Amino acid sequence: MNQPPIALITGAATGIGRATADLLAARGTTVLIGARDPHRGERAAAAIRATGGHAHALTLDVTDAATVHAAASWIDDRFGRLDVLVNNAAITGSGHAAPQDARDRAPSSVDVDLVRAVFDTNVFAVITVTNTMLPLLRRSAAARIVNLSSHSASLTMTAQVDGPLSGLTSAAYSPSKTALNALTLQYANELRKDGILVNAAAPGYVDTAINGHTGVLTPAQGAAIVVRLATLGHDGPTGAFHSQEGPLPW
Repeated sequence: MNQPPIALITGAATGIGRATADLLAARGTTVLIGARDPHRGERAAAAIRATGGHAHALTLDVTDAATVHAAASWIDDRFGRLDVLVNNAAITGSGHAAPQDARDRAPSSVDVDLVRAVFDTNVFAVITVTNTMLPLLRRSAAARIVNLSSHSASLTMTAQVDGPLSGLTSAAYSPSKTALNALTLQYANELRKDGILVNAAAPGYVDTAINGHTGVLTPAQGAAIVVRLATLGHDGPTGAFHSQEGPLPW
């Protein structure tokens, strides 16, 4: 009998991560809600269980290696494998990193400590989580890794003088997502021989706390591309950068 897929989503208590968990659970996936706050994580998991889904909350701060390793040990003991990893947890820096009054802005005026904090969560922590979960992913018959990127990560789009990103100034968040895209390609190239598909998803401008709820898409709309990449068949792409509308230029 086929066992349901097991998916870990980081930063899944709210926003796109929570919507991804909801959508995957509706497809029969057992979802693991990674959240820094165990109470918020458990509320999210309980809400999914209340609708008939299978969900568990894991205390997981992606910048705290001890919690990452503890989560991996729990998954190993409970399931013995992991089928899907969604690296969703991220910060913009503005209002989310010390100093609290620092803001992501043009590189000539940005606080470098804010940039370090953003890269710590959005890039370095992805390496920590992915490498820690890889032994579990290698036990899956169809492992998938999805990294949450952004349209603003595209160097091609950013370089367009009159393009949609021409007015965006960001020395922290956007470059961190560009670095994440590069990392996605490196993992895809390394893991291709193992049948592990690794892709980057650009959810669009979604209404979440990270942007002060100014987005125009719902979390479920943003999560649609994440779920699509998380459930790719064996003939699906790897090392790709996609939005819901299709491939994006690097």
